[in-house]
Amino acid sequence: MAKHIGIVACSAEGAALCYQTICKEGSKLMGSHTHPEVSMHTHPLSEYMEYIYRDEWDGVTRIMLSSSEKLAAAGADFLICPDNTIHQVFQDVKKDSPLPWLHIAEEVAREAERNSFKKSAILGTKYLMTGSVYPHAYDKFQLAYVIPDKNIRERIDGIIFNELVYGEIKPDSKKYFLEQIRVLRDHGCDSVVLGCTEIPLIVLPGDSPLPILDSTRILARAALNFALSA
Repeated sequence: MAKHIGIVACSAEGAALCYQTICKEGSKLMGSHTHPEVSMHTHPLSEYMEYIYRDEWDGVTRIMLSSSEKLAAAGADFLICPDNTIHQVFQDVKKDSPLPWLHIAEEVAREAERNSFKKSAILGTKYLMTGSVYPHAYDKFQLAYVIPDKNIRERIDGIIFNELVYGEIKPDSKKYFLEQIRVLRDHGCDSVVLGCTEIPLIVLPGDSPLPILDSTRILARAALNFALSA
């Protein structure tokens, strides 16, 4: 019997894509119209951002634990969070969580290793790109990584929070993402991590100048595999 997946959501578009991937790809592994039981809980994104803007990450921890407890009460067996940025407090959350977790960046690094990638460009919110989430995960797998310069980070962050979290895909923004990925490729990167769970909405595999590591779908597939493991 498959384990019950609990999704600690943060932003709607990324969480929805993760949920859809679990349901759609579950059918490939389990049979027509079949997937593991899934429950999701989310506090408003604004509650997370109030703490993040003030650099009060203990507040982010409390919100994630609140969702964790609700999902445990709903019967989930383990948890995932389809939001890279708030993984900054993952260790604190994991310590007090009622349930075990999968770590999104570690699953991405594991996928990079499986594909023999050696140096990934990391794209995401400005908090993610300058934070410890991917450095810790990539160091664990002895992989290299690069982040864009500050001005580029600010532009990408603006696109994420002003457009992508609302499901808005603007041609100029798409062009900007692809241009920056091309620059990172020319600086020696062999892959690009879509380290905001909304970026897969605007950077598609057939368009990207680099092979993509889609954190949203990688996490969803890891959750499926874990749910079906003995």
